[in-house]
Amino acid sequence: MKFSYNWIREMIPGLTEAAGPLERLITMKTAECEGIEETGALLAEACAARVESVEPIPGSHNVKAIVDAGALGMKTVVCGAPNCRPGLLTAYVPLDKKVVHGIESDGMLASGAELGINRDHDGIVELGTLEGCAPDAAIEIDNKSITHRPDLWGHHGMAREVAAILGLELTDPANLELLPQGPAAIKIQIEDLDLCPRYSALVFENVTVQPSPLWLQYRLTAIGLNPINNIVDMTNFVMAELAQPMHAFDADLLHGDTIFIRPAKPGEPFRALNGEDYTLDPSNLAIADSAGAIALAGVIGGGDSAIGAKTTRVVLESANFQASSVRKTSSAIKLRTDASMRFEKAQDPVNTVRGLARAVELLREISPGIRLVGGLADQMREMAAPPAIELSLEWLERKLGRATEPAQVRRILESLAFGVTEVQPGVFSVTVPSWRATKDVASKDDLVEEVGRMLGYDSITPRAPLVPAAVPPGNPARRFQHDVRNLFVDNGFTEVYNYSFLSEESVRAFGFDPAEHIRVTNPIASNQELMRASLLPGIWKNVTGNAKHRESFRLFEIGLEIHRREQGLPEEIPHLVAALYSRHEGGIFELKRVAECLLPGARTVPAEARGYEHPARAAAVHWKGAVAGRLFELHPRFVETGRAAVLDLDLRLVESLSGDRTKYRPIRRYPSSAFDLSVIAPLREHAGQLEAAIASFAGPLMEAIQFVRQYAGPPLVEGTKSVSFRLTVGSPERTLSSDEITAIRTTIILRMRDLGYELRV
Repeated sequence: MKFSYNWIREMIPGLTEAAGPLERLITMKTAECEGIEETGALLAEACAARVESVEPIPGSHNVKAIVDAGALGMKTVVCGAPNCRPGLLTAYVPLDKKVVHGIESDGMLASGAELGINRDHDGIVELGTLEGCAPDAAIEIDNKSITHRPDLWGHHGMAREVAAILGLELTDPANLELLPQGPAAIKIQIEDLDLCPRYSALVFENVTVQPSPLWLQYRLTAIGLNPINNIVDMTNFVMAELAQPMHAFDADLLHGDTIFIRPAKPGEPFRALNGEDYTLDPSNLAIADSAGAIALAGVIGGGDSAIGAKTTRVVLESANFQASSVRKTSSAIKLRTDASMRFEKAQDPVNTVRGLARAVELLREISPGIRLVGGLADQMREMAAPPAIELSLEWLERKLGRATEPAQVRRILESLAFGVTEVQPGVFSVTVPSWRATKDVASKDDLVEEVGRMLGYDSITPRAPLVPAAVPPGNPARRFQHDVRNLFVDNGFTEVYNYSFLSEESVRAFGFDPAEHIRVTNPIASNQELMRASLLPGIWKNVTGNAKHRESFRLFEIGLEIHRREQGLPEEIPHLVAALYSRHEGGIFELKRVAECLLPGARTVPAEARGYEHPARAAAVHWKGAVAGRLFELHPRFVETGRAAVLDLDLRLVESLSGDRTKYRPIRRYPSSAFDLSVIAPLREHAGQLEAAIASFAGPLMEAIQFVRQYAGPPLVEGTKSVSFRLTVGSPERTLSSDEITAIRTTIILRMRDLGYELRV
């Protein structure tokens, strides 16, 4: 949002503060400024000049022009503008002399774009007068810092702030006495006063549509608006000055004598000023005549009733619309305009007639001969004054953290147009102006902010709050997830964060049913309409994206799976999904090792592969008698290059199983003994099954069992393999004898043979 310094100064005659210091004051006391943009620098020296003669320059498209620059005298200028002609009144800018095509050119004749008046580069400016055009500074305000201040979306609101900051008088550009009396020339019918609290309109005739005077074009250009014609420019001027969006209809293109404000009909067509065709529905508020929609309330006008060169009669609307209705319509059609941005902030219904009064004054200047037809058309709901707020000065001082004089508090509030009455010693009754009562100031806490910012927050001595400090209750789930996060980071993984929303396409890619997912009523994007019931689609997107740029990487995410319940709120289950990608080799065993760091003693049991898992590389993770998750490689169709191993764990289950406290085990005082066993088994037999069987037969003296190697080939029978394990046995109470070790080994061999296995001994 840009504010013209010259515009603000017009409403504060006593303003002498320069633009730079003023920007800093506004930042400290009202809203964050982002900078100052100087405009119209050449206007400081430019003057009106008349072209006396024009002479072509041989071999060039330029001409030699003799101009009368008034007090500066006769000047010779080389000019390339196609509209440079004798008798033209234009703008002359004195510059250093230079020779062009052998002719000494003294200064320049400037275009509107060069002067900063408009964006016209096609020729030199054709003047009526340069009055009102002077160098300016546009102060840019961060839009987010004024989103709660609808009054600050216009120059008059910002000028009120500046006047209050500097203790100066503020002038009001709107003169309500200019509004005509008598019966209106057009009727208004509002179907729902909640959606449209007020609609006001005037009718004009003998209208002349033409380019705006240069001062008006310059004023709009300085704040980033494009001049179009005098009627449209006037509506934009009022919007930028009073924060009241307006719209002008060509009265001869309207049907009937009534303007209807109603919800759109299902499938109602509408062609907008931007040339786009829209299909409306009842959630859109339409401005209509007897033939159909002529504007989309608060967003954009219609193309079929637009102001054109042949317009001679105008209906000028100034309305107030429900903020949420405008926002929903703007979002639905994916169109935000200068008008919709202001209406979304909840504008003041009182402002509609102020805008029309200002328009009457401007139109008399920019469209000579224009006449009002009839009186003011105005329909509105009853507007109750906001309730007064009781403000205790003792409470204010305690809340603010500094002493304040009652007279100082009164002066600040009254300078911001609040009404102040002392109902009892030390207590004010404060009335809120209408432009601050729309979702802005509603409580005494809001008044503290008004006083504090005007006093200056730097005047408040920083102090720690005098409240008891207590350690908040512990959050075991959060602490557990922090520990999991640290473990994976320590193992070289990078954490990622994905949205909790998925597209139907990604859900179907993993074989999930979209109907079993919770559907978002108002998704933030067209491809994020489902709440995720698995973290896999998100991590898959991360893998495919990063695989385009890296040879290998490790990623993990901790997040919630959101599952539908038949009744009540959905079930949210925390999960961890980790992915290990390599372009040249698999990483499933490395990922298994990391899983065992989190789940000591966990086993991976081969499982039937799901549609998104590699047919021969899928397993369930068993831990403490429960299935804690899955370990698998993504199916090759999911990863174009390389291989991606994935670990998916139910963290809620893992946390519940991690509750056992670790018990102290003293260091063994007696040595352990180890021996190897090699089991002959079918080629497809899983080493984990053999390991579990051996461990079950070893008895309580076994300390550890470790896979050593696997061999297949001569002299083994074809279709068999030898799987070797190393067993470590010992006792905390004594050193085992060789007979005890032999007995353990013999028991294992016999029991394994009972199961049909041969051992190489």
